[in-house]
Amino acid sequence: MDAASYHAWYETPRGAWIGRTELGLLQDLLHPQAGASLLDAGCGTGWFSAAFADWGLDVTGLDPDREALAFLRGHAPGVSVVAGRAEALPFADGAFDYAAAVTSLCFVASPDQAVAELWRVARRRVVLGVLHRRSLLYLTRRGRGGYREARWDLAPEVLALTRGLTPSPRAELGWAVFLPSAGPLARQVEPWVPRGLPLGAFLAVALHRPGGDAGARPT
Repeated sequence: MDAASYHAWYETPRGAWIGRTELGLLQDLLHPQAGASLLDAGCGTGWFSAAFADWGLDVTGLDPDREALAFLRGHAPGVSVVAGRAEALPFADGAFDYAAAVTSLCFVASPDQAVAELWRVARRRVVLGVLHRRSLLYLTRRGRGGYREARWDLAPEVLALTRGLTPSPRAELGWAVFLPSAGPLARQVEPWVPRGLPLGAFLAVALHRPGGDAGARPT
């Protein structure tokens, strides 16, 4: 799928609702503060990068797909763009306040290495958004379309990627997109389902660095 077609999915009613729902969970877990810096690793065409920038963050998007990065440059000029891979980030230790990888670890061959790199460059928090295997979306869409090459994870498998990180993070988990049809029923049900119920299609894991908010600027 070309970059424009991929990005256009987020402009459909279903894509826009799913994107906003995932974004709401990420915001709750990340607790972003305006003016802070964020690395969006595996940013693709930058739908989430642009949304992060709308929160008042200084966003850098990283991706190996140069066509996607060119699209991002044209549609979100306020986002800095760097070509590269999450497994070998071209940034110094602690270069960003936050780091995010939203449904990009699902396509990385060495996700443990990518998580270690994200942790290395983030001073305060890392947030990971992955496809969740125990979900209706997995039952209906695995192996099809854009999900053909994707890996679907469970929470213990994602947490296992954090073993050996120094300092050891405090993990916070949440789920979203419980009814991926995104129809009227899904929209009515989603706000009432506890985000701790491990049945959503989107699993978000925030990794909090000890003392990471010391001296943080107020929003």
